[in-house]
Amino acid sequence: MRALLLLPLSLVLLLAAAPADARRASANAEKLYDTLAEASERYREGLALIRRGEATPGREATREAAARLLEAARRCQDTRGCDGARFLAAYDALVQEGADLAAGGEGFRADAPDTALAGESAVAAAMPEAGRSVTLLKGQDLRQLIELNEPVKAAMAEWLTWMRPSLITSWENYQQMRFLMWPEYEQAGLPEALLFGILAKESNGRVHAVSRAGAAGPLQFMPATGARFGLGWRDGFDTRYDPQLAARASVLYFNERFAELNNDLEFAVAAYNGGEGRALRLKRAAGDKSFWDPSVYGQLPPETRDYVPYVLAAAWLFLHPEEYGLEFPAVDGAATMMKLQAPASIYQLAICLGGPREGYFRALRNLNPRYEPHAPIAAGTELRVPVAVPPRYQQSCLQGPRAERAIALMAASKPTVPATASRSPTRSYRVRSGDTLSAISRRHDCAGPTQLAKANGLRPPYVIRAGQSLRLIGCG
Repeated sequence: MRALLLLPLSLVLLLAAAPADARRASANAEKLYDTLAEASERYREGLALIRRGEATPGREATREAAARLLEAARRCQDTRGCDGARFLAAYDALVQEGADLAAGGEGFRADAPDTALAGESAVAAAMPEAGRSVTLLKGQDLRQLIELNEPVKAAMAEWLTWMRPSLITSWENYQQMRFLMWPEYEQAGLPEALLFGILAKESNGRVHAVSRAGAAGPLQFMPATGARFGLGWRDGFDTRYDPQLAARASVLYFNERFAELNNDLEFAVAAYNGGEGRALRLKRAAGDKSFWDPSVYGQLPPETRDYVPYVLAAAWLFLHPEEYGLEFPAVDGAATMMKLQAPASIYQLAICLGGPREGYFRALRNLNPRYEPHAPIAAGTELRVPVAVPPRYQQSCLQGPRAERAIALMAASKPTVPATASRSPTRSYRVRSGDTLSAISRRHDCAGPTQLAKANGLRPPYVIRAGQSLRLIGCG
């Protein structure tokens, strides 16, 4: 596993800002420090169990310890004299220990010798198929929680007919990212089918998907909601696009919803789409009534009334494809790290690699969300790639006719502007609803969202609003 401790980044940053010269801890703060020490020790005991092969009790111990540390950290924020730096230090230490454990290959498989580059470090990436049988949600079988009523059946009929290509595409994209996303849900005890249902409905497994409302990433977080759960601009990159971090934030979001909605699956899914405040108000007003009761269900916005059945139907088909004649294609989701031996963009690599049907563009894009697809990536950069890519790269992307054609095609896709042509340095663009800096930058051939933000005096997290005027300095 990667970091076994799920603590929101926004909370970590807030604690890091605690004054170094905090006054002597109060009695309440001392109790929180004791809780911190106990939780840290319990977490390490869980890691020790995992190392001995006792994965289930070990993970349960780490989850319980993480929850205690998180609660103590939150209370520290509101406790006078509590030194948040202690919690930050504990967080860093436990994350590192979890990462060290992951390096031992727990839960993954290493690459076969003939699929890894000589001298390169192989990366854990293949997940066991048995994961699909894990269907428990807060101790209850997900198959018993999903009610196959008329709305869910109607949604299932659409997934199996005109939306079938989208469902299959979602499956294929998910399989390439599964080793990044599923462990986050598994650690939290959430079912994989729920993750797939959300992913399929939100983005079809495209990590750079952006909605008209400004939601972004594979799990479509709005900027403010993402920031609450550790997502946002970091070193010029919007981490909402990162599949692992998005899955981690989704876990934190759902656990918070389940806690306040009494583990009600339908209301939690409705909150994900229609807003947590509305879902909570409806849940409280519903009393003993079911989510599907017309007096409750009818109060939801039309989009949410469609959204919940679509997610549950996709989750059900994920668990029972054979019952509906649905054949999910076999996808080798194993990945490795590959070092570029010459500068190349993701577009260029996708062209020279070739491959069957969809090729490798989407996998390269999803596994390396930090890089713009058309921008050259420096030689020596390590990319995360499917295990089939390194030998193809050596054969077709470094030299020979196909490598030359890929370079020529990329050059042709970027025509140069004649020297005599005038280019106004003060062109402007008025922001429309649903725009993001990344989308505007790509659309106007700018140097990147960070440069565009700096040119307009924007500070992280680089929030833009509809109607705002941006100067397109340095854009094509």
